[in-house]
Amino acid sequence: MPCQKVLHFNFANDMIKNLSIEDFYQKVTATLPEGITKEIGHFNVFEIDKLFDKKAGTNFMPYSRRAYYKISLIRGRNRAEYADKVIDIQESALLFATPKIPYHWLPQDDNQSGLFCIFTEDFLSKNKVGIILDDLPIFQPGQLPIFQLSQEETKELEYIFRKMHKEMGTDYIYKYDLLRNLVQEVIHYGQKLQPMTALNSTQNASDRISSLFIELLERQFPVESPQQRLGLRTAKDYANRLAVHVNHLNKVLKEVTGRTTTDIISKRIIQEAKILLKQTDWNISEISYTLGFDELAHFSNFFKKQTSFTPIAFRS
Repeated sequence: MPCQKVLHFNFANDMIKNLSIEDFYQKVTATLPEGITKEIGHFNVFEIDKLFDKKAGTNFMPYSRRAYYKISLIRGRNRAEYADKVIDIQESALLFATPKIPYHWLPQDDNQSGLFCIFTEDFLSKNKVGIILDDLPIFQPGQLPIFQLSQEETKELEYIFRKMHKEMGTDYIYKYDLLRNLVQEVIHYGQKLQPMTALNSTQNASDRISSLFIELLERQFPVESPQQRLGLRTAKDYANRLAVHVNHLNKVLKEVTGRTTTDIISKRIIQEAKILLKQTDWNISEISYTLGFDELAHFSNFFKKQTSFTPIAFRS
């Protein structure tokens, strides 16, 4: 049975942390639901009005930086911000969130309700149901996976989410197989809807793009194993993920921070390189690989240009 104890928390603070799936459950329910760790991958479903704390002045819906995907059926006035795009929602909406694409979700009133489910990539892994999440259009970078819902659509989707919520409380031996099917149904339902149109950029767009760029950059760190590798290395990589032109991203960052996109990325990679060289016993080839360099010589030249030391000299 799902744990019933609910702890209110300020979602705004969680936007600056890298939360694991276990951290999320700890904040929301105090303990992991019984039996959930026996599954390959994780899944759970929550009621928004039981998490939304009006007295705490909550500003953001819960969202992990790397650990899981989230699909939300939300009622209430809200605003979603994706880089230079803003979407205002007056009634009900369906939101698909991936750990790879940053966004901010700002409730505009206290009347927040609905449900959302969270799940890891392994929960819908290819060997289970034939789905690779990031291959689906709805989870692609540059998309705006937010959908305004009619009353009929809201009722249909709430019925599916309620089935998920009810199923989580059963002892049915195949309940996670059923839950996978329900998640797939919501995904396909969303892919048939027409995405909402973003509003024109506001005067705060530059600050928002800068903030989301830094958030996206920091999601890649710390590097915790030699098998982990940075997925975003260049200014163009970040611009594509944020759905803005690379020249526009560079212009914004120059205005806000006084530094170029490439300079900010390089300085953060150097910072991580120094930590790995001093605090791990990984060989330099492994460090080079994890930081996104295809050739050791390229990493050595990059490190020396940035620090005046070779990696070997800095380590010693």
